[in-house]
Amino acid sequence: MAKNPTKMTSRYFVTGRVQGVGFRYWVVGRARHHRLVGWVRNRRDGRVEVVAYGDREILDVLERELAGGPPAAMVTAVEPAPVTPEEAELAARATAFEQTETV
Repeated sequence: MAKNPTKMTSRYFVTGRVQGVGFRYWVVGRARHHRLVGWVRNRRDGRVEVVAYGDREILDVLERELAGGPPAAMVTAVEPAPVTPEEAELAARATAFEQTETV
């Protein structure tokens, strides 16, 4: 797969009241609105993990949106985190943005 220099994969860990408040559903809606692909999932430690692939500028917009979250959420932190080459490849090959199982 040829690399596109304007596109990249980003991972964010979102902390706060982000589980049981529709946060993942909201993330899917925002990501699809921005035409990003990837996934969002709950973590057993209470955080939500977001892995998204798309234009760098749009990923910056998503990161800012994550900090606000939907009305029922209370986000205390959005932490960017490294993405493995395998995860970057999976995200780049994704055809949609989806919710996946808790890890």
